[in-house]
Amino acid sequence: MAYPSNVSIADAIKSYYALPRTHRVYWSRARKNGIVRAVRNQAISFEEARERYLLSRSEFDQWEAEYLAAGGDAERMEQA
Repeated sequence: MAYPSNVSIADAIKSYYALPRTHRVYWSRARKNGIVRAVRNQAISFEEARERYLLSRSEFDQWEAEYLAAGGDAERMEQA
């Protein structure tokens, strides 16, 4: 996949996940799931997510538990 010369590969990957740029967004279920998915797939680190979105560990853990309870990794397991 080719990226424009003014976009880093890291930024291109983050845009693939459609991650918000800051914490100043409405945190819909889809956005929370996107952050969890990006961290679990190592597109961003938990530390980067924590700093960018002002997340505590317990808040992220809650998002992740809700993601998994909704079958969040089910499609990932089917692809393997």
